[in-house]
Amino acid sequence: MLTIFGITMIRSAVAGNIELLELNLVGRQLIFASAGFIVIIIASMIDYHFWASISQTIYIVMVIFLAILFTAGAVLFGSARWFDTGVILIQPSELAKIVVILVLANFFSVHKSEIHDLRLVGRSLLLTLGIVTWILLQPNLSTSIVIFVLWFALLWVSGLQIKHLFMFIGMGILAPVVSFPFLVDYQKRRILNFLFPDLEARHGDIYNIQQALISIGSGGLFGQGYGHGTQVQLRFLKVRHSDFIFSAMAEEFGFIGTAIVLFLLLFVIMRCLRAARIAKDTYGALIAFGVAVLLAFQTIVNIGVNLNLMPATGLTMPFISYGGSSLLSTLLGIGLVESVVLRHKTLEF
Repeated sequence: MLTIFGITMIRSAVAGNIELLELNLVGRQLIFASAGFIVIIIASMIDYHFWASISQTIYIVMVIFLAILFTAGAVLFGSARWFDTGVILIQPSELAKIVVILVLANFFSVHKSEIHDLRLVGRSLLLTLGIVTWILLQPNLSTSIVIFVLWFALLWVSGLQIKHLFMFIGMGILAPVVSFPFLVDYQKRRILNFLFPDLEARHGDIYNIQQALISIGSGGLFGQGYGHGTQVQLRFLKVRHSDFIFSAMAEEFGFIGTAIVLFLLLFVIMRCLRAARIAKDTYGALIAFGVAVLLAFQTIVNIGVNLNLMPATGLTMPFISYGGSSLLSTLLGIGLVESVVLRHKTLEF
């Protein structure tokens, strides 16, 4: 339902824009959605323990792909994040999120009795950095943050000690301050625009956020109707088919409509958490928990950006925003959770 609604919302967002219509974004998203549901079936049929047996291989392959992307990827919007196949753009960093979940779930399940040892925690961090470093070099800060959140969430649920927890929270608070000088210019501008919007308004850098807030406000309780949002249809709202699709949705369907969509997303997340609870082993539980965290974090950040509660990022809203690689990796995650649920108890004949 969410995926179908997302495609429908993308159709409304690009209507009347000749440049976007020529790109056939709706058709492309429909193809990725169809492929994604095939991926769900295949992933659910494969015993999830298979991924543990090739954990090292998929990790190395992903690192190689990201390294090649850094040297030969297509540059769009100032970042080399995509492989241009001539027909579609493929973003490996989206798949990297799922790979990180699988690799860390296997690592923590194998070493669950040693989680109190900081050396083991350090090894898990190095494992994560092996992928994150290449993503940071693209540069792609938002995806890197997602992967760090996945690492910390899986580490915490695996049994991280309270004293170590507070230590990592302190490091997390200091990290943005320490890393700020090393960010690229557009990343610095996004943070400064968020912190000091009045000072940066003259540069026009907060235009997207302003239009997003106007779109959300103009939706009111019930919205202006599908295909009738003035900010969307008159193209005042930019990037409305991906980063700001929540604002487009809020204008056309209002508070009630967006609340229904968010409840559906919450339902999916809760079912992933249920899968983690009933999983027959730690590995399966960590996979399901990791997918739940991925969906929840991206949803929170995407809405937070649209409401100007967070600095602008490029994170998509799961199932809803345009992005073939993002949708495909999200549906792969759902397939993995299905695999865990299907095998949570031994079959009886």
